[in-house]
Amino acid sequence: MPTLYTAERCPYAARTRIVLAEKGLDYEAVEIDLSDRPAWLYEKNPLGRVPVYEEDGGLVLPESAVIMEYLEERYPEPALWPADPAERALGRLWLERFDDRLGDAYYAVRRGEPREQLDARLAELDRALEAQAYLSGREYGLADAGYVPWLLRALDRFDVDLGPALAGWLERLLARPAIAAEREVVAAL
Repeated sequence: MPTLYTAERCPYAARTRIVLAEKGLDYEAVEIDLSDRPAWLYEKNPLGRVPVYEEDGGLVLPESAVIMEYLEERYPEPALWPADPAERALGRLWLERFDDRLGDAYYAVRRGEPREQLDARLAELDRALEAQAYLSGREYGLADAGYVPWLLRALDRFDVDLGPALAGWLERLLARPAIAAEREVVAAL
């Protein structure tokens, strides 16, 4: 059985948990205390970060985006990238530009900086979702799973306001058991 080295508070690890749940894959979860990382974690990921996904046979993968892509290729059903190549490319672009589109602004607020940048990024996400149901386009996919952990945490920690398109997107995502389960994890933190 695969092992996921994870931390409930980590949105990057949440991405991987969501994809594993969407794929219906069993795994052993090893919770890592991010305030006191064990030395052996650095052997699995020299950066000492979670998530790290490990399979029997020796495959060890750090980095959520890499793990997400691996799981999609290794377990193609249910598909978490749209069938349309253009929509897949757009979804990959969303993930590639995550830090610019949301991550940096989220972490700035966590460091105590003003919320203006985060509010601006959320407004941009809202505008992008006015024209399409999901970040990739017409279908739910890895790009959505790649952004939603931060939205759930921003709502819980910073009491952010979501525009109507972004709120509708989140409502559609919360109808998925994997996303609803992650919301419960966030609520329990």
